[in-house]
Amino acid sequence: MTDLPDHLPPVLIDRFAEIVGDAYALQDQDDIAPYEAERRGLFGGKAALVLRPGNVEEVSRIMKLATETGTAIVPQSGNTGLVGGQVPDTSGRQVILSLSRLNRIRELDPLSNTVTVEAGVILENLHAAADGIDRLFPLSLASQGSCQIGGNLSSNAGGVGALVYGSARDLCLGVEVVLPTGEVFDDLRKLKKDNTGYDLKNLFVGAEGTLGVITAAVLKLYPKPKGRESAWIAIETPDVALDLLHRAGEAAGSSLTSFELIGDTPLEFGLRHIPDARNPLEGRWPWYVLLEISSGHSDDDARQTIEAILTEAFEAGLVQDAAISANIAQAKEFWRLREGFSDAQKPEGASIKHDISVPVASIPEFLRLAAVEVERVCPGARVCCFGHLGDGNLHYNVSQPVGMAPQDYLALYSAMNKAVFAIVRQLHGSFSAEHGIGSMKRKELVETTSPVSIDLMRRIKAAFDPAGIMNPGKVL
Repeated sequence: MTDLPDHLPPVLIDRFAEIVGDAYALQDQDDIAPYEAERRGLFGGKAALVLRPGNVEEVSRIMKLATETGTAIVPQSGNTGLVGGQVPDTSGRQVILSLSRLNRIRELDPLSNTVTVEAGVILENLHAAADGIDRLFPLSLASQGSCQIGGNLSSNAGGVGALVYGSARDLCLGVEVVLPTGEVFDDLRKLKKDNTGYDLKNLFVGAEGTLGVITAAVLKLYPKPKGRESAWIAIETPDVALDLLHRAGEAAGSSLTSFELIGDTPLEFGLRHIPDARNPLEGRWPWYVLLEISSGHSDDDARQTIEAILTEAFEAGLVQDAAISANIAQAKEFWRLREGFSDAQKPEGASIKHDISVPVASIPEFLRLAAVEVERVCPGARVCCFGHLGDGNLHYNVSQPVGMAPQDYLALYSAMNKAVFAIVRQLHGSFSAEHGIGSMKRKELVETTSPVSIDLMRRIKAAFDPAGIMNPGKVL
Protein backbone atom coordinates (compact mmCIF):
# COMPACT_ATOMS: atom_id res chain seq x y z
CA MET A 1 0.00 0.00 0.00
CA THR A 2 1.37 3.39 -0.99
CA ASP A 3 0.40 5.09 2.29
CA LEU A 4 2.55 2.76 4.44
CA PRO A 5 5.93 4.00 5.68
CA ASP A 6 9.01 2.32 4.21
CA HIS A 7 9.93 0.78 7.54
CA LEU A 8 8.39 -1.10 10.45
CA PRO A 9 7.86 0.92 13.63
CA PRO A 10 10.84 0.49 15.98
CA VAL A 11 8.51 -0.64 18.77
CA LEU A 12 7.27 -3.50 16.57
CA ILE A 13 10.81 -4.50 15.61
CA ASP A 14 11.62 -4.62 19.32
CA ARG A 15 8.64 -6.89 19.96
CA PHE A 16 9.78 -9.33 17.27
CA ALA A 17 13.40 -9.19 18.48
CA GLU A 18 12.33 -9.96 22.04
CA ILE A 19 10.90 -13.32 20.92
CA VAL A 20 14.22 -14.67 19.59
CA GLY A 21 16.69 -12.52 21.51
CA ASP A 22 18.81 -9.70 20.15
CA ALA A 23 21.55 -12.07 18.94
CA TYR A 24 19.11 -13.75 16.57
CA ALA A 25 17.23 -10.67 15.38
CA LEU A 26 19.47 -9.24 12.66
CA GLN A 27 18.95 -5.52 12.11
CA ASP A 28 22.31 -4.30 10.83
CA GLN A 29 22.24 -3.97 7.06
CA ASP A 30 25.52 -5.86 6.59
CA ASP A 31 24.06 -8.80 8.54
CA ILE A 32 20.76 -8.72 6.65
CA ALA A 33 22.17 -8.34 3.14
CA PRO A 34 23.00 -12.06 2.49
CA TYR A 35 19.35 -12.96 3.16
CA GLU A 36 17.90 -10.30 0.86
CA ALA A 37 19.12 -11.63 -2.52
CA GLU A 38 19.27 -15.04 -4.14
CA ARG A 39 22.48 -16.51 -5.49
CA ARG A 40 21.93 -15.62 -9.17
CA GLY A 41 21.28 -11.98 -8.37
CA LEU A 42 18.01 -11.92 -10.32
CA PHE A 43 15.78 -11.26 -7.32
CA GLY A 44 16.33 -9.20 -4.23
CA GLY A 45 14.69 -6.71 -1.96
CA LYS A 46 14.94 -4.97 1.37
CA ALA A 47 13.90 -6.55 4.67
CA ALA A 48 13.01 -4.85 7.93
CA LEU A 49 14.91 -7.49 9.87
CA VAL A 50 15.85 -11.17 9.86
CA LEU A 51 14.55 -13.40 12.65
CA ARG A 52 16.35 -16.67 13.41
CA PRO A 53 14.15 -18.63 15.84
CA GLY A 54 15.60 -21.61 17.66
CA ASN A 55 12.47 -23.66 18.24
CA VAL A 56 8.88 -24.13 17.16
CA GLU A 57 7.51 -22.12 20.07
CA GLU A 58 9.41 -19.04 18.90
CA VAL A 59 8.13 -19.50 15.34
CA SER A 60 4.61 -19.72 16.73
CA ARG A 61 4.98 -16.47 18.70
CA ILE A 62 6.45 -14.72 15.65
CA MET A 63 3.54 -15.77 13.45
CA LYS A 64 0.94 -14.80 16.03
CA LEU A 65 2.46 -11.33 16.35
CA ALA A 66 2.74 -11.02 12.57
CA THR A 67 -0.96 -11.76 12.12
CA GLU A 68 -1.95 -9.36 14.90
CA THR A 69 0.09 -6.55 13.35
CA GLY A 70 -0.31 -7.35 9.64
CA THR A 71 3.42 -7.90 9.20
CA ALA A 72 4.47 -9.82 6.09
CA ILE A 73 6.68 -12.86 6.74
CA VAL A 74 9.06 -14.37 4.17
CA PRO A 75 10.15 -17.89 5.24
CA GLN A 76 13.67 -18.81 4.16
CA SER A 77 15.75 -21.96 4.49
CA GLY A 78 19.05 -22.32 2.61
CA ASN A 79 18.32 -19.48 0.14
CA THR A 80 19.11 -21.69 -2.87
CA GLY A 81 15.77 -21.27 -4.68
CA LEU A 82 15.84 -20.22 -8.33
CA VAL A 83 12.51 -18.41 -8.77
CA GLY A 84 12.69 -15.69 -6.10
CA GLY A 85 10.34 -17.38 -3.67
CA GLN A 86 12.58 -16.86 -0.65
CA VAL A 87 13.48 -13.15 -0.87
CA PRO A 88 11.58 -10.05 0.29
CA ASP A 89 10.11 -7.30 -1.85
CA THR A 90 11.56 -3.79 -1.98
CA SER A 91 9.19 -2.23 0.57
CA GLY A 92 11.51 -2.60 3.55
CA ARG A 93 8.55 -3.77 5.64
CA GLN A 94 8.80 -7.54 5.25
CA VAL A 95 10.45 -9.79 7.84
CA ILE A 96 12.61 -12.70 6.76
CA LEU A 97 12.08 -15.78 8.91
CA SER A 98 15.21 -17.92 8.66
CA LEU A 99 14.78 -21.55 9.69
CA SER A 100 18.51 -22.33 9.74
CA ARG A 101 18.72 -22.73 13.53
CA LEU A 102 16.02 -25.42 13.49
CA ASN A 103 18.61 -27.94 12.43
CA ARG A 104 18.12 -31.00 14.62
CA ILE A 105 17.61 -34.52 13.39
CA ARG A 106 14.99 -35.47 15.95
CA GLU A 107 14.83 -39.20 15.26
CA LEU A 108 16.32 -41.85 13.01
CA ASP A 109 14.12 -44.94 12.87
CA PRO A 110 15.68 -47.72 10.74
CA LEU A 111 12.88 -50.16 11.58
CA SER A 112 10.22 -47.84 10.18
CA ASN A 113 12.64 -46.52 7.54
CA THR A 114 11.90 -42.93 8.54
CA VAL A 115 13.75 -39.88 9.77
CA THR A 116 12.23 -36.90 11.58
CA VAL A 117 14.09 -33.69 10.83
CA GLU A 118 13.72 -29.97 11.40
CA ALA A 119 13.43 -27.54 8.54
CA GLY A 120 16.95 -26.15 8.83
CA VAL A 121 18.74 -29.47 8.39
CA ILE A 122 21.11 -29.26 5.40
CA LEU A 123 20.35 -31.95 2.84
CA GLU A 124 23.94 -33.23 2.75
CA ASN A 125 23.89 -33.63 6.53
CA LEU A 126 20.73 -35.69 6.25
CA HIS A 127 22.45 -37.91 3.67
CA ALA A 128 25.30 -38.49 6.12
CA ALA A 129 22.94 -39.28 9.00
CA ALA A 130 21.02 -41.80 6.91
CA ASP A 131 24.27 -43.36 5.73
CA GLY A 132 25.29 -43.77 9.35
CA ILE A 133 22.44 -46.23 9.93
CA ASP A 134 22.95 -47.94 6.55
CA ARG A 135 20.01 -46.17 4.93
CA LEU A 136 19.51 -43.87 1.96
CA PHE A 137 17.65 -40.58 1.73
CA PRO A 138 17.41 -40.34 -2.05
CA LEU A 139 16.72 -36.64 -2.70
CA SER A 140 19.86 -35.45 -4.50
CA LEU A 141 20.45 -31.89 -5.72
CA ALA A 142 23.39 -29.88 -6.96
CA SER A 143 22.88 -27.50 -4.01
CA GLN A 144 22.73 -30.25 -1.37
CA GLY A 145 25.70 -28.81 0.52
CA SER A 146 23.67 -25.72 1.44
CA CYS A 147 19.98 -26.27 0.70
CA GLN A 148 17.77 -27.15 3.66
CA ILE A 149 14.89 -29.54 4.13
CA GLY A 150 12.28 -26.84 4.74
CA GLY A 151 13.04 -25.28 1.39
CA ASN A 152 13.23 -28.66 -0.32
CA LEU A 153 9.70 -29.43 0.86
CA SER A 154 8.30 -25.95 0.31
CA SER A 155 9.46 -26.03 -3.31
CA ASN A 156 8.77 -29.77 -3.81
CA ALA A 157 12.36 -30.24 -4.99
CA GLY A 158 13.05 -32.93 -7.60
CA GLY A 159 16.63 -33.82 -8.48
CA VAL A 160 18.38 -36.70 -10.17
CA GLY A 161 16.75 -39.46 -8.10
CA ALA A 162 13.15 -38.61 -8.94
CA LEU A 163 13.03 -41.29 -11.64
CA VAL A 164 12.57 -44.00 -9.00
CA TYR A 165 12.00 -42.23 -5.70
CA GLY A 166 9.90 -39.26 -6.78
CA SER A 167 10.13 -35.62 -5.71
CA ALA A 168 10.20 -34.24 -2.16
CA ARG A 169 6.42 -34.63 -1.84
CA ASP A 170 6.73 -38.36 -2.49
CA LEU A 171 9.37 -38.67 0.22
CA CYS A 172 7.34 -36.92 2.92
CA LEU A 173 5.06 -38.80 5.32
CA GLY A 174 4.19 -36.01 7.70
CA VAL A 175 4.87 -32.38 8.57
CA GLU A 176 4.90 -29.94 11.44
CA VAL A 177 3.69 -26.52 10.30
CA VAL A 178 3.18 -23.23 12.11
CA LEU A 179 0.12 -21.53 10.67
CA PRO A 180 -0.16 -17.74 10.18
CA THR A 181 -2.21 -17.58 13.39
CA GLY A 182 0.59 -19.16 15.39
CA GLU A 183 -1.25 -22.46 15.73
CA VAL A 184 0.96 -25.53 15.30
CA PHE A 185 -0.29 -28.23 12.94
CA ASP A 186 1.47 -31.36 14.23
CA ASP A 187 1.17 -34.15 11.68
CA LEU A 188 4.53 -35.83 12.30
CA ARG A 189 3.30 -39.34 11.64
CA LYS A 190 5.15 -42.26 10.06
CA LEU A 191 2.15 -43.86 8.42
CA LYS A 192 2.39 -45.02 4.83
CA LYS A 193 -1.35 -45.65 4.78
CA ASP A 194 -3.76 -43.09 6.20
CA ASN A 195 -7.18 -42.40 4.69
CA THR A 196 -8.56 -40.17 7.43
CA GLY A 197 -9.82 -37.25 5.39
CA TYR A 198 -7.96 -34.69 3.31
CA ASP A 199 -4.20 -35.06 2.89
CA LEU A 200 -3.39 -31.78 4.61
CA LYS A 201 0.40 -32.14 4.52
CA ASN A 202 0.43 -31.85 0.75
CA LEU A 203 -1.19 -28.43 0.95
CA PHE A 204 2.05 -27.19 2.53
CA VAL A 205 4.56 -29.23 0.51
CA GLY A 206 5.11 -27.20 -2.65
CA ALA A 207 3.25 -24.12 -1.36
CA GLU A 208 6.48 -22.08 -1.16
CA GLY A 209 5.71 -20.71 2.29
CA THR A 210 2.45 -19.06 1.25
CA LEU A 211 0.21 -21.08 3.61
CA GLY A 212 2.37 -21.71 6.66
CA VAL A 213 5.91 -22.36 7.88
CA ILE A 214 7.16 -25.94 7.69
CA THR A 215 9.27 -26.48 10.81
CA ALA A 216 9.80 -30.26 10.71
CA ALA A 217 8.95 -33.34 8.67
CA VAL A 218 8.92 -37.13 8.73
CA LEU A 219 10.72 -38.39 5.64
CA LYS A 220 11.13 -41.81 4.05
CA LEU A 221 14.39 -43.71 4.13
CA TYR A 222 15.34 -46.63 1.89
CA PRO A 223 17.74 -49.55 2.15
CA LYS A 224 21.18 -48.40 1.13
CA PRO A 225 22.24 -49.84 -2.23
CA LYS A 226 24.93 -52.49 -1.97
CA GLY A 227 26.39 -51.55 -5.32
CA ARG A 228 26.29 -48.63 -7.75
CA GLU A 229 27.62 -48.14 -11.25
CA SER A 230 27.50 -45.09 -13.51
CA ALA A 231 28.13 -44.80 -17.24
CA TRP A 232 28.71 -41.79 -19.50
CA ILE A 233 27.33 -42.66 -22.93
CA ALA A 234 27.68 -40.89 -26.28
CA ILE A 235 24.67 -40.90 -28.62
CA GLU A 236 23.58 -39.08 -31.76
CA THR A 237 20.03 -37.96 -31.00
CA PRO A 238 17.43 -37.62 -28.22
CA ASP A 239 15.37 -40.26 -30.04
CA VAL A 240 18.20 -42.69 -29.38
CA ALA A 241 18.20 -41.65 -25.73
CA LEU A 242 14.51 -42.49 -25.52
CA ASP A 243 15.14 -45.93 -26.99
CA LEU A 244 18.03 -46.47 -24.59
CA LEU A 245 15.84 -45.41 -21.64
CA HIS A 246 13.26 -48.02 -22.60
CA ARG A 247 15.87 -50.77 -22.94
CA ALA A 248 17.57 -49.81 -19.66
CA GLY A 249 14.24 -49.80 -17.85
CA GLU A 250 13.36 -53.22 -19.21
CA ALA A 251 16.72 -54.63 -18.13
CA ALA A 252 17.12 -52.94 -14.75
CA GLY A 253 13.62 -52.11 -13.51
CA SER A 254 13.77 -50.06 -10.30
CA SER A 255 17.56 -50.50 -10.24
CA LEU A 256 17.72 -47.76 -12.89
CA THR A 257 17.97 -44.86 -10.46
CA SER A 258 19.11 -42.03 -12.78
CA PHE A 259 18.93 -41.35 -16.48
CA GLU A 260 20.23 -37.90 -17.44
CA LEU A 261 20.23 -36.43 -20.95
CA ILE A 262 23.06 -33.98 -21.65
CA GLY A 263 23.74 -31.86 -24.73
CA ASP A 264 27.25 -31.18 -25.99
CA THR A 265 27.02 -27.45 -25.19
CA PRO A 266 26.75 -27.91 -21.40
CA LEU A 267 29.64 -30.38 -21.61
CA GLU A 268 31.67 -27.78 -23.51
CA PHE A 269 30.89 -25.14 -20.88
CA GLY A 270 31.68 -27.59 -18.08
CA LEU A 271 35.05 -28.59 -19.51
CA ARG A 272 35.91 -24.92 -19.90
CA HIS A 273 34.80 -23.63 -16.51
CA ILE A 274 34.55 -26.46 -13.93
CA PRO A 275 37.90 -26.83 -12.15
CA ASP A 276 39.79 -30.00 -13.11
CA ALA A 277 36.89 -31.25 -15.25
CA ARG A 278 37.73 -33.97 -17.75
CA ASN A 279 35.84 -35.31 -20.73
CA PRO A 280 34.73 -38.85 -19.76
CA LEU A 281 35.17 -39.93 -23.41
CA GLU A 282 37.86 -39.49 -26.04
CA GLY A 283 35.73 -37.55 -28.52
CA ARG A 284 32.71 -35.25 -28.62
CA TRP A 285 29.19 -36.15 -29.67
CA PRO A 286 25.90 -34.25 -30.06
CA TRP A 287 24.28 -35.82 -26.99
CA TYR A 288 25.16 -37.90 -23.95
CA VAL A 289 23.39 -40.00 -21.35
CA LEU A 290 24.54 -40.32 -17.74
CA LEU A 291 23.04 -43.54 -16.47
CA GLU A 292 23.16 -44.96 -12.94
CA ILE A 293 22.35 -48.46 -11.74
CA SER A 294 21.85 -49.15 -8.03
CA SER A 295 21.82 -52.74 -6.87
CA GLY A 296 20.44 -54.12 -3.66
CA HIS A 297 22.90 -57.01 -3.91
CA SER A 298 26.45 -56.03 -4.85
CA ASP A 299 28.79 -53.97 -7.02
CA ASP A 300 29.17 -57.00 -9.28
CA ASP A 301 25.42 -57.16 -9.81
CA ALA A 302 25.26 -53.46 -10.70
CA ARG A 303 28.25 -53.88 -13.02
CA GLN A 304 26.73 -56.84 -14.80
CA THR A 305 23.45 -54.99 -15.30
CA ILE A 306 25.05 -51.89 -16.77
CA GLU A 307 27.33 -53.94 -19.00
CA ALA A 308 24.37 -55.92 -20.30
CA ILE A 309 22.49 -52.70 -21.09
CA LEU A 310 25.44 -51.25 -22.96
CA THR A 311 26.21 -54.46 -24.83
CA GLU A 312 22.67 -54.62 -26.17
CA ALA A 313 22.74 -50.91 -27.02
CA PHE A 314 26.04 -51.20 -28.91
CA GLU A 315 24.74 -54.20 -30.85
CA ALA A 316 21.61 -52.23 -31.76
CA GLY A 317 23.75 -49.35 -33.04
CA LEU A 318 22.42 -46.90 -30.45
CA VAL A 319 25.66 -46.05 -28.66
CA GLN A 320 28.69 -44.35 -30.22
CA ASP A 321 30.98 -44.65 -27.20
CA ALA A 322 30.68 -45.23 -23.46
CA ALA A 323 32.69 -45.16 -20.26
CA ILE A 324 31.68 -47.13 -17.19
CA SER A 325 33.08 -45.67 -13.99
CA ALA A 326 36.12 -47.68 -12.92
CA ASN A 327 35.65 -46.83 -9.26
CA ILE A 328 33.68 -44.64 -6.86
CA ALA A 329 35.98 -41.67 -7.45
CA GLN A 330 35.38 -41.73 -11.20
CA ALA A 331 31.62 -42.04 -10.71
CA LYS A 332 31.74 -38.97 -8.47
CA GLU A 333 33.62 -37.12 -11.21
CA PHE A 334 30.86 -37.97 -13.70
CA TRP A 335 28.27 -36.51 -11.32
CA ARG A 336 30.41 -33.51 -10.35
CA LEU A 337 30.57 -32.62 -14.03
CA ARG A 338 26.82 -33.03 -14.43
CA GLU A 339 26.00 -31.00 -11.32
CA GLY A 340 28.34 -28.20 -12.32
CA PHE A 341 26.62 -27.30 -15.57
CA SER A 342 24.45 -24.53 -14.13
CA ASP A 343 27.41 -22.68 -12.64
CA ALA A 344 29.48 -23.31 -15.77
CA GLN A 345 26.99 -21.25 -17.78
CA LYS A 346 27.69 -18.05 -15.84
CA PRO A 347 31.05 -17.23 -17.44
CA GLU A 348 29.43 -17.64 -20.87
CA GLY A 349 27.24 -14.57 -20.31
CA ALA A 350 23.55 -14.02 -19.83
CA SER A 351 21.26 -17.04 -19.78
CA ILE A 352 17.51 -17.49 -20.16
CA LYS A 353 16.46 -20.57 -18.22
CA HIS A 354 13.48 -22.90 -18.53
CA ASP A 355 12.64 -25.69 -16.05
CA ILE A 356 10.14 -27.64 -18.12
CA SER A 357 8.57 -31.06 -18.22
CA VAL A 358 6.71 -32.87 -20.96
CA PRO A 359 5.65 -36.50 -21.31
CA VAL A 360 8.81 -38.57 -21.64
CA ALA A 361 7.85 -39.75 -25.11
CA SER A 362 7.58 -36.10 -26.25
CA ILE A 363 11.11 -35.07 -25.25
CA PRO A 364 12.62 -35.45 -28.77
CA GLU A 365 9.76 -33.51 -30.35
CA PHE A 366 10.08 -30.75 -27.78
CA LEU A 367 13.80 -30.41 -28.47
CA ARG A 368 13.28 -30.22 -32.24
CA LEU A 369 10.53 -27.61 -32.01
CA ALA A 370 12.24 -25.55 -29.32
CA ALA A 371 15.51 -25.33 -31.25
CA VAL A 372 13.67 -23.71 -34.16
CA GLU A 373 11.98 -21.20 -31.87
CA VAL A 374 15.21 -20.28 -30.08
CA GLU A 375 16.89 -19.50 -33.38
CA ARG A 376 13.89 -17.44 -34.47
CA VAL A 377 13.85 -15.36 -31.28
CA CYS A 378 17.63 -14.90 -31.11
CA PRO A 379 19.83 -16.16 -33.96
CA GLY A 380 23.05 -17.61 -32.63
CA ALA A 381 21.78 -18.24 -29.09
CA ARG A 382 23.34 -21.37 -27.60
CA VAL A 383 21.02 -24.05 -26.22
CA CYS A 384 22.46 -25.51 -23.02
CA CYS A 385 20.13 -28.42 -22.34
CA PHE A 386 20.51 -31.08 -19.68
CA GLY A 387 18.18 -32.83 -17.29
CA HIS A 388 16.21 -35.77 -16.09
CA LEU A 389 15.02 -37.56 -19.21
CA GLY A 390 13.77 -40.44 -17.10
CA ASP A 391 11.00 -38.28 -15.59
CA GLY A 392 10.52 -35.86 -18.50
CA ASN A 393 12.14 -32.83 -16.84
CA LEU A 394 14.72 -30.80 -18.77
CA HIS A 395 16.66 -27.68 -17.83
CA TYR A 396 16.37 -25.96 -21.19
CA ASN A 397 18.73 -23.05 -20.68
CA VAL A 398 19.67 -20.73 -23.51
CA SER A 399 22.92 -18.77 -23.33
CA GLN A 400 23.50 -15.54 -25.21
CA PRO A 401 25.22 -15.54 -28.60
CA VAL A 402 28.98 -15.02 -28.44
CA GLY A 403 29.72 -11.31 -28.47
CA MET A 404 26.19 -10.10 -27.77
CA ALA A 405 25.74 -7.59 -24.96
CA PRO A 406 24.12 -9.30 -21.95
CA GLN A 407 21.53 -6.55 -21.47
CA ASP A 408 20.48 -6.82 -25.12
CA TYR A 409 20.04 -10.56 -24.76
CA LEU A 410 18.10 -10.35 -21.50
CA ALA A 411 15.71 -7.93 -23.19
CA LEU A 412 14.51 -11.04 -25.06
CA TYR A 413 13.69 -12.91 -21.83
CA SER A 414 9.93 -12.62 -22.17
CA ALA A 415 9.91 -13.44 -25.88
CA MET A 416 12.13 -16.50 -25.35
CA ASN A 417 10.02 -17.75 -22.43
CA LYS A 418 6.83 -17.25 -24.40
CA ALA A 419 8.14 -19.20 -27.39
CA VAL A 420 9.46 -22.12 -25.33
CA PHE A 421 6.42 -22.31 -23.05
CA ALA A 422 4.08 -22.34 -26.05
CA ILE A 423 5.70 -25.60 -27.17
CA VAL A 424 5.45 -26.98 -23.64
CA ARG A 425 1.71 -26.26 -23.61
CA GLN A 426 1.32 -27.77 -27.08
CA LEU A 427 2.84 -31.01 -25.75
CA HIS A 428 0.71 -30.95 -22.56
CA GLY A 429 3.67 -30.25 -20.30
CA SER A 430 4.53 -27.95 -17.41
CA PHE A 431 6.52 -24.71 -17.47
CA SER A 432 7.77 -25.35 -13.92
CA ALA A 433 8.80 -28.93 -13.28
CA GLU A 434 10.78 -28.67 -10.04
CA HIS A 435 11.83 -25.08 -9.26
CA GLY A 436 8.39 -23.74 -8.30
CA ILE A 437 6.66 -20.44 -9.11
CA GLY A 438 8.04 -17.88 -6.66
CA SER A 439 7.79 -14.35 -7.98
CA MET A 440 9.34 -15.23 -11.34
CA LYS A 441 6.52 -17.31 -12.82
CA ARG A 442 3.32 -15.88 -11.34
CA LYS A 443 2.21 -14.48 -14.69
CA GLU A 444 2.79 -17.79 -16.47
CA LEU A 445 0.85 -19.64 -13.77
CA VAL A 446 -2.25 -17.53 -14.36
CA GLU A 447 -1.88 -17.62 -18.13
CA THR A 448 -1.40 -21.38 -18.41
CA THR A 449 -3.56 -22.79 -15.60
CA SER A 450 -7.30 -23.25 -15.79
CA PRO A 451 -9.44 -20.55 -14.12
CA VAL A 452 -11.00 -23.20 -11.90
CA SER A 453 -7.57 -24.28 -10.63
CA ILE A 454 -6.50 -20.70 -9.95
CA ASP A 455 -9.77 -20.01 -8.14
CA LEU A 456 -9.30 -23.08 -5.93
CA MET A 457 -5.77 -22.00 -5.09
CA ARG A 458 -6.98 -18.53 -4.15
CA ARG A 459 -9.69 -19.99 -1.93
CA ILE A 460 -7.13 -22.18 -0.14
CA LYS A 461 -4.82 -19.20 0.32
CA ALA A 462 -7.66 -17.09 1.73
CA ALA A 463 -8.71 -19.86 4.12
CA PHE A 464 -5.23 -20.37 5.58
CA ASP A 465 -3.93 -16.82 5.37
CA PRO A 466 -6.82 -14.34 5.42
CA ALA A 467 -4.50 -11.53 6.57
CA GLY A 468 -2.27 -12.11 3.54
CA ILE A 469 0.97 -12.09 5.54
CA MET A 470 2.53 -15.33 4.29
CA ASN A 471 5.16 -14.69 1.63
CA PRO A 472 3.03 -12.14 -0.24
CA GLY A 473 3.70 -11.71 -3.95
CA LYS A 474 4.75 -15.33 -4.40
CA VAL A 475 2.91 -18.05 -6.37
CA LEU A 476 -0.45 -16.18 -6.52
